[in-house]
Amino acid sequence: MEAILPLDKMTVAEKLRAMEAIWADLSRDESQIESPEWHGMVLRERDAKIKSGEEKFIDWETAKEQLRKKLT
Repeated sequence: MEAILPLDKMTVAEKLRAMEAIWADLSRDESQIESPEWHGMVLRERDAKIKSGEEKFIDWETAKEQLRKKLT
C-alpha cells in the first residue's frame, strides 16, 4: 500500500505531526528496526574518547548554550 500525503499543501505543523505519528508507530516494536553498523561504530568511537579523557559529557543546558553561540 502506498500512502501519499499532500506535502505541498501541508503546513510545517501538520508535517511534524505526521512525522511524530509515524515515529510513534515505528517505535512500538523496536525489534523490527535494525540499527545500521555505522551507528555501533560511532558509539564505540565516542565511548573510547570518553574513556581516554579526550571527550567529556556536559549537561544539556550547557550544550544548548554552546550551540546557540555557534549559530549566532
